Amino acid sequence: MTSGESGELIWTRPEPGSRRPRFTRDQIAATALAIADTEGFSAVSMRRIAAELGAGTMTLYYYVRTKDELVALMDDAIMAEVLIPPEELPAHWYDALTAVATRTWEVLMRHPWALHALQNAPRGPNSMRHFEQSLAAVAGTGLDASEKLRLITLVDDYVRGNVLRCGELRAGREGGSAEAAEEFQRYAAAQLATGEFPHTAALFGDLAGEDPEAAYSSLMGGMSDRDVFRSGLALLLRGAADRLGLSLPGR
Repeated sequence: MTSGESGELIWTRPEPGSRRPRFTRDQIAATALAIADTEGFSAVSMRRIAAELGAGTMTLYYYVRTKDELVALMDDAIMAEVLIPPEELPAHWYDALTAVATRTWEVLMRHPWALHALQNAPRGPNSMRHFEQSLAAVAGTGLDASEKLRLITLVDDYVRGNVLRCGELRAGREGGSAEAAEEFQRYAAAQLATGEFPHTAALFGDLAGEDPEAAYSSLMGGMSDRDVFRSGLALLLRGAADRLGLSLPGR
């Protein structure tokens, strides 16, 4: 549940109505996001937010009643970042979906903890606006309702999966010790030498004895995370265009 005992959603309850409220829900959500981005989601609490805002903890409960409501506000604040100004959304479905997917990826990469920590948050008004914008991106394709939904779901799954993979790689780089990395490198080399992993050995070739991260980067042509994402997205959308009979830009 994301609200008080009545079960009402926070979106259905007006903000405090005094003439000059000291805080706003948007301000509280932004403060919570800043804490999570710098220290992790576990550091977020009403007490900590109150300290950052120079307020008493009980004062914030006047605006946000529960931790679940705070989570809902944080999720909706992230979705606000995802939205593309309507006048900037490209007209062609391919360019529009590319823009929506790229914006979503960039936002989630700024808040990589959110996919796990906020996965049970209820969908708020900005999530609805994002879904509406995704539908607007494919409105002119001529696809039926089911095909439109499958296409935008496919893209959304790719975005989130890529962010999770990047987060795992980042955690490995930042959280592992040099000794552990060297130990794994020796272990992997020994395993490849058994002949039980011929495809892996063929993939890495002469790079098999190198640092795994360096070898991976070399095989990926030194592409950045963003470049890898955009390349995969292009393959995905072009494959969808071929399967669904959709036009590509300039054709």
